[in-house]
Amino acid sequence: MHGVGGDPSPPRRPGMLIADLTPETAGTSGVSGTSASPGDLDHATVAALADGERGAMDGRRSLSVPLADALTRAGFPRHFVPVEHGGTAGTFGALLDSVAGVGETCASTAWVAALYAAHGRLASYLPRAGRDDLWRDTPDTRIAASVIPPRGEAVPEPDGWRLTGDWTLASGVDHAEWVLLASRTPGEGEAGHRVFAVPRERVSVSDTWNSVGLRGTGSNSVSVTGEFVPAHRTFTLADLGQVRPGAARCHRVPYAMVASLMFAAPALGSARGALRDWRARMMTKVRADGRPALTGGAAQQLMARASAQIHSARLLLHQAAWQADHAEVTPLAVASNRRDAALAVELCSGAVDSLWRAMGASGLAEGDPVQRRWHDIAAVASHAAVSFEPAAEAYTRAALEAEGLA
Repeated sequence: MHGVGGDPSPPRRPGMLIADLTPETAGTSGVSGTSASPGDLDHATVAALADGERGAMDGRRSLSVPLADALTRAGFPRHFVPVEHGGTAGTFGALLDSVAGVGETCASTAWVAALYAAHGRLASYLPRAGRDDLWRDTPDTRIAASVIPPRGEAVPEPDGWRLTGDWTLASGVDHAEWVLLASRTPGEGEAGHRVFAVPRERVSVSDTWNSVGLRGTGSNSVSVTGEFVPAHRTFTLADLGQVRPGAARCHRVPYAMVASLMFAAPALGSARGALRDWRARMMTKVRADGRPALTGGAAQQLMARASAQIHSARLLLHQAAWQADHAEVTPLAVASNRRDAALAVELCSGAVDSLWRAMGASGLAEGDPVQRRWHDIAAVASHAAVSFEPAAEAYTRAALEAEGLA
């Protein structure tokens, strides 16, 4: 999965950080990234709509139809769809910037935005006939997924498989047109982790998502019973390492190099939003001696430290996005991206945790915006894709192998 060439790019020293990023502008969404333009990802419009729906979203535990439609119009589902199917075949830098921009307002909306884009990238590995089934009419097809770990049972039949089982945490499934589901297939060995594309109307959805964090993602459970899936609507995880001739750059990088990056993007935006909300609160809060809260040394140090942690996370993620978009793909580059995304989430989580704890009793109020961010980032950090321990193991192994020490 690592033998993938890179595109020509400006001279860069291996491992150097991006030097031309603009300084951090805490509390704003206009952040420059690794690409010249976010393309057709209109994250500002999505964020504005999400801002007015946050309360209702918590009660609904899912995005509204208008908000899901706004994600589609903004270009998230088509972002990684191949150009031959009308898609953008876009960059990871553009997606990072736009998802983080939405995340400053609403982490749940940002999460679904990132996954609609990510699942379009996964579906691009279907055989041509399968891709035609998904995108014949439009590249804006919304795709939900539950692919790790594989579940259920797939029984081989002529020209396909008969799929039965239950899957969990299918974010955005309420508004999806297709669902990717993974199961082990007998007789295929290591390639037996197979992904099946199933029309949403053939999938039963159970209302099981009732989380305190990322509450609006609608990450419900799904099931199918005896659904026939033709062979052209399946691919394996091993296929993600196979490069089709002429494929766009976004389809020529290993899954492991970019999966953590896309999961981390909502955390970056949410952390920036938390710092903005906390700062606004501190501007009006008064200490016991009558002075503004931000005149105290403890508050000033907290603000400086949290902003530095969030800015560091931003640099790490932009570096990872640049590598995904431009750098030579090596085992060490793949492992470095995974390490950096996991550490970025830890930095964001630590910063927001400190901000929320410093608010005292006022941060316990229902609906407090910093508390909401705290819950959302904790939910992101719990995802296996951004767990630091396995990322550290993979990085150490790759680094030692690169130096001939393993």
